[in-house]
Amino acid sequence: MSVRFDLDPSVTPELRDGICALWTDVSNAGGAVGFVPPVTPEDVRPDLLGHLAAMAEGRERLVVGRDAAGRVLATAFLNLNSHRLMRHWLWVYTVMVHPSEQGRGTGRALMTAVADAARTLDGITGIRLTCRGGTGISRFYTACGYKEVGRVPGAIKVADGDLRDDVTMWLELH
Repeated sequence: MSVRFDLDPSVTPELRDGICALWTDVSNAGGAVGFVPPVTPEDVRPDLLGHLAAMAEGRERLVVGRDAAGRVLATAFLNLNSHRLMRHWLWVYTVMVHPSEQGRGTGRALMTAVADAARTLDGITGIRLTCRGGTGISRFYTACGYKEVGRVPGAIKVADGDLRDDVTMWLELH
């Protein structure tokens, strides 16, 4: 299945609902995107609305991947730094690929689309993201060109007695 990536698509009810459904599906499949399963769209919606508000205020940008029918299969939110000493790099949040797309190259294509989008933004020279330790996802980001630049042991509490490292990854854009 071919996935088309767009930067800053129009936020329609269909796109909003598609991202909410994606976030729910990814979370319930065990994806480390801010929730622990089980979750419902109602659990996810407030966080999504926070991202959409940041987009409306110009603080965030969205990269979305859709199939030919327009179904949302991948997302990443690019958060612009407001601090005057850090405006040359951005954060990437809520990187998601639908579970049905796992192992098909969609995640790598999403990360390429993220880097390409960041390169179009004036003055951006790097991308920073964090990921949950213990999931193996840092190996994926390493394969996409990111390097681990920091780790806070036990900073993420998944459940009582289940603390995970918060891993910081960095991609220098050339």
